[in-house]
Amino acid sequence: MTKKIGLMLALTTMIGLAACNTVNGAGKDVKSAGTAISSASGENKK
Repeated sequence: MTKKIGLMLALTTMIGLAACNTVNGAGKDVKSAGTAISSASGENKK
């Protein structure tokens, strides 16, 4: 029983860490897309 709980905890931790990295990468992609759209629209030009 203790081994199952330990295994489930380890698996949950690994999935959680992978999800954080995925969300972080998605955030960077959205930021770069926003920057590209702003540049294309001429918003950054003064």
